[in-house]
Amino acid sequence: MEHTPPPFFKTGASPLARLLIFAALSLLLLVADGRYQYLENLRQVAAVIVYPLQRIAAAPASLARRAGDFFTGHATLREENAQLRLDNLTAAAKAQQARALESENAHLRTLLEVRQRSQDRATLAEVLYAARDPFSRRIVIDKGAQHEIRNGFPVIDGAGVVGQVTRVYPLLAEVTLITDKGHLVPVLNVRNGLRSVLAGTGVQGSLELQFAALNADVQKGDQLVTSGIDGVYPAGLPVAEVVAIDHNPALLFAKVTCRPLGMVNSQTRVFVVHAAADVPPRPVEEPEKSPRTRKGAKGSKGG
Repeated sequence: MEHTPPPFFKTGASPLARLLIFAALSLLLLVADGRYQYLENLRQVAAVIVYPLQRIAAAPASLARRAGDFFTGHATLREENAQLRLDNLTAAAKAQQARALESENAHLRTLLEVRQRSQDRATLAEVLYAARDPFSRRIVIDKGAQHEIRNGFPVIDGAGVVGQVTRVYPLLAEVTLITDKGHLVPVLNVRNGLRSVLAGTGVQGSLELQFAALNADVQKGDQLVTSGIDGVYPAGLPVAEVVAIDHNPALLFAKVTCRPLGMVNSQTRVFVVHAAADVPPRPVEEPEKSPRTRKGAKGSKGG
């Protein structure tokens, strides 16, 4: 027989009694809150007291979620920025192409207007590349003998004379630009009708009026057109504009610098004019008789 020592302290109610007490209390609270709404104010006070504890408990999960959102958003923004840069570059390239096409269309419209004004037949040609010789001003076009291109045909653009065909191949042709050193173009001053010869200097965008007298009536801004007296260039084609005049008494002639009106170094398409030479051929010069021949003729006549 076991003997349990008496407790030193009072232990209270038994577990079953506690269960019954708390169950009855729960039922009482449920009835009081559900039927009479007695605990509404108490619930509000408890919510206010417990809210800081809820925030503290949820802080780690909230921080983890915000960190994940930050890194995800950062990666998404980087991808969007990269895509926007790519779209921007693509749009810029398309804009450049559109501007190039617009400029090319404007140039083609100008060429068509020039072709309509010109009485001679003209062939549209594309500039393929420049000549390899750095000391010459020549270009190569994509039209040749198969397209009825011949040596001596003038080449123009929408602004003026570009050059002259100097070598023809079956499918290509070489054009010497008017800025090439030694290339000559007979010109006429529109303002006063003064005829002269315009020569290339070999320098890009520079021409020089040859044999202009020191007192010649040439002014800055004068427009020079082809005179047509050489039988190569049709008369009236714009060639150049006078930009500088140097009257140096130490020289025999004035130095007249001109600027070509045609875009001789920047055009991609030009017109080759099938110009027919309207100038009759030069008469054959008779050889001069030597003094002995003339004396012999007189002696035989007197005898």
